[in-house]
Amino acid sequence: MMSDTKPKLLIVEDDAGLQAQLKWAYPDFDVVIAGDRASAMAALRAEEPAVVTLDLGLPPDPDGTSEGFAVLDEIMALKPDTKVIVASGHGARESALSAIAKGAYDFYQKPVDIEALGLIVRRALQLHAIEAENRNLASRSGEDNRVLGRMITGAPEMVKVARTIERVANTNVSVMLLGASGTGKELLARGLHEASDRNKGAFVAINCAAIPENLLESELFGHEKGAFTGAVKTTEGKIEMAGGGTLFLDEVGDIPLPLQVKLLRFLQERVIERIGSRKSIEVDTRIVCATHQNLEAMIADGRFREDLFYRLAEIVVRIPSLAERPGDAALLAKAFLARFAKEMNPVVKGFAPDALAAIDGWAWPGNVRELENRVKRAVIMTEGKLVGAADLDLAEPGEGDDQLLNLKSAREATDRRVIRHALARSEGNISSTAKILGISRPTLYDLLKQYDLHA
Repeated sequence: MMSDTKPKLLIVEDDAGLQAQLKWAYPDFDVVIAGDRASAMAALRAEEPAVVTLDLGLPPDPDGTSEGFAVLDEIMALKPDTKVIVASGHGARESALSAIAKGAYDFYQKPVDIEALGLIVRRALQLHAIEAENRNLASRSGEDNRVLGRMITGAPEMVKVARTIERVANTNVSVMLLGASGTGKELLARGLHEASDRNKGAFVAINCAAIPENLLESELFGHEKGAFTGAVKTTEGKIEMAGGGTLFLDEVGDIPLPLQVKLLRFLQERVIERIGSRKSIEVDTRIVCATHQNLEAMIADGRFREDLFYRLAEIVVRIPSLAERPGDAALLAKAFLARFAKEMNPVVKGFAPDALAAIDGWAWPGNVRELENRVKRAVIMTEGKLVGAADLDLAEPGEGDDQLLNLKSAREATDRRVIRHALARSEGNISSTAKILGISRPTLYDLLKQYDLHA
């Protein structure tokens, strides 16, 4: 009986003689044999092998590839981290490349060279183990670097912000968050709410810049039926809806002056009046606000009331930009990639070295929002297992305004470009590519694996 400590290898092959030959070729694996699609998928679910060798010519289409590709698609959908190595007959290069495009790890040619296939299988197993460890470390790292329950950071500057918010969470002081667009102001406001004793109440957010001035008063304070044309029913405003909880006013600098007076009255007396009503309603709502504008300059210009500012800004928290949070860009990028890959493109496993170098060197003018959007787009659009700098639409190391001055990343980026050009010149022929580059075939194979490039 096979030892449970041996790694699982699933061999999907319908030739009985080859089944036996392959089964005894791997004494260091727990080998499972399947001869058709149904048994292959049953074995995948039951055994969860790290590596699968797959003959594309399976019954009922032993002379074609349709059944083999169907198995590959099902494996990638069910267990996308599985390393699948497909069999390619003579002259079946297009099928092999199509399999790689669908998520296969590698291919081998028939008739089978057991020694060569064994090398591919063991490399695949090693890569599977490395990727599993990386996912484990990334998962643990994400948890270890969470503050306020949901915000990921390893930067002391951001940890200090979170600790300040935690300290004031259970007071009733008004908090003003100052920071550039995309720095996570709403996330911090929600974290403050959840860390407070108001967390059983509602968290209501409103962007004051996104609502026309003539509608903003109704949004905040509500209105009575018939108060104006179109007011067909009495409606609570956001301040009432957040009663017992927290109201987050984003871009508070965009509130017009007449409405600033009404908001000031609420903060002073904790009562509101709906539009069209003279009845005062007591409301227990905590206000947290945010802006990227310079409110002191607006006060000097007469565009923002000084007394309202001091009511809203009992505690002021300044949020650093992403560029001021060393290491956070890469940390956040890995968390975004893990989330979006799971949702949209499970084939994607991580970032190529040039992408991580580009992420670390980019200025991120749009902050975390820009980073999230770039990673999301890259995960959707990338055709390989690793997201590269080009997928992120970031300059490669050594290009542009000297953003990235790292010798290792620059060397890797140059290697990738030169190998791609050599592959194109030789039309994907490995021997010719190796000659053009002046390296051996094994060295070229290693580089192709390292940079996730395909011939």
